[in-house]
Amino acid sequence: MKALLIDDERLARNELRRLLAAFPEIAIAGEAANAKQAREQLATLQPDLLFLDVQMPGETGMELLESLEAPMPHVIFTTAYDEFAVKAFELNALDYLLKPVDPARLAAAIGKLRDKVAGGTAEGATRAAPRDRLAAEDKVFVREGDRCWFVEVKSIRLLESEGNYTRVHFENAQPQLFRSLNAMEERLDPKYFFRANRRQIINLAWIDKIEPWFSGGLLVHLKGAAKVELSRRQAQEFRDKMSL
Repeated sequence: MKALLIDDERLARNELRRLLAAFPEIAIAGEAANAKQAREQLATLQPDLLFLDVQMPGETGMELLESLEAPMPHVIFTTAYDEFAVKAFELNALDYLLKPVDPARLAAAIGKLRDKVAGGTAEGATRAAPRDRLAAEDKVFVREGDRCWFVEVKSIRLLESEGNYTRVHFENAQPQLFRSLNAMEERLDPKYFFRANRRQIINLAWIDKIEPWFSGGLLVHLKGAAKVELSRRQAQEFRDKMSL
């Protein structure tokens, strides 16, 4: 597995390189000291794995990750945040490493990576881009301003277009992402998500009830009080999709 080390501190990259020597399945293909270098390396090397520093001068590691398009490499964040701050990230993710990196913690992260790669291979080794579509259990990185989340796809109940942006609804958060609804739809599995209309995509698992609406349409009530209108054409497609 080809890895790219992205960190503005040369000593941190050297230390990580030394620790990764214990994992022969990880081949370090390159290094980058900032987001600009990282993009160049990403285009050239097409790595499978990123060790990505959270805080870098200029564009942060989180901003870099948010800007990347599919297919996405696996990501293990490295951060110099104190332990208290890091716990907010670690609640939903095992791919954050506190610097200086603890060898046992690194081994645990690599173990998680092995499990994920093995699971993807078992699902279908012939897929050219196994991460093009997000599975319900996958976790995605979401950032708005200074706030960040690692969110399970299945917890996203609604996506709404706002021009070139998309409002994503999950838990009690509604961050706005600089990505179009069409681009978001390409990443979502139609088995779980349905394009209700030009502006909205709903998670089928979050439907609470459905009632008839004007002109042959449907009004879908989502858990959490949101209501979404389906036009007659989309209502028919919905019936065809969901019928026995």
